Parts: sequence; structure tokens; C-alpha cells
Amino acid sequence: MQNIVETIITTPSLVTMQKVIQAAKWDELLSQPGPFTVFAPNQDAFGKLPAGSFENLLQDLPGIQEILAYHIVEGQVLEEEIRKHPSMRMLCGKNIGIAVQNGIKINQANLIKADIICENGVIHIIDAVLALPNTKFTTV
Repeated sequence: MQNIVETIITTPSLVTMQKVIQAAKWDELLSQPGPFTVFAPNQDAFGKLPAGSFENLLQDLPGIQEILAYHIVEGQVLEEEIRKHPSMRMLCGKNIGIAVQNGIKINQANLIKADIICENGVIHIIDAVLALPNTKFTTV
């Protein structure tokens, strides 16, 4: 079984997420025992960002680390458990909202593939990048 980073590297729909993890310098952290739960935006999710904002984010180490931390929960949280909670505290200390009707929504993102089990946690693929509260993706 692969760890979270190895699984992301070998999942074609998560190529950009791999770049985010590398740019944030969190390869080592997400390879540790954890466990972690990662809400990983797919390729289409990054394509929805305003033009130029992703490229600028890759150059902003504190910013990309904060956004990445808004996509990770300490501990392994499977879909069945997600359905039981109206919110969840992320690694950055902020909460995400969870809505269950016609699927699962994580803030504005749809959960499109759940419970990709890794040796150090679980990955859930979502269709949008979770913007931190009171922040927007902007271009410089």
C-alpha cells in the first residue's frame, strides 16, 4: 500500500495537487505515519481558478501552505464519518462546512471520489479548490 504522496503521484487526476504539495514542501510531512485525511482537488478544480492565480500561488510559500492546510484533517476520516458531521476542523485550524444531500458537499466542492485508502490516511477527491474564509484567489 502506498502513502498519501505516492498515491497522489500515481493518480492522473491529481497531477496538479502533486505540484501543490511539492511547492508547499510538504512531501515529507504527508509521507509520515499520520494519519491524515486529504481533500484533494482534481485537475478540473485547479482549472476553475482565475487565470494566473495558481501560478502566483506556487510562488507564495506561506500562502500555498495555508491553502494546503485547509484541505487536510488530522486523523483518518472516511466518507461514512464525514456524513455524520456538519463541519470539520482542518489542519490550519479553520472549519469546513459539510452538507449531505444529493451527495456530499465540502464547502462549495462536491466530493466526487471518496475513501482512497493509503498507508498513512485517506484521500477524498473534490471538484473545487477550497478557498480559505475571507480570502480570494487573485492575480498579481
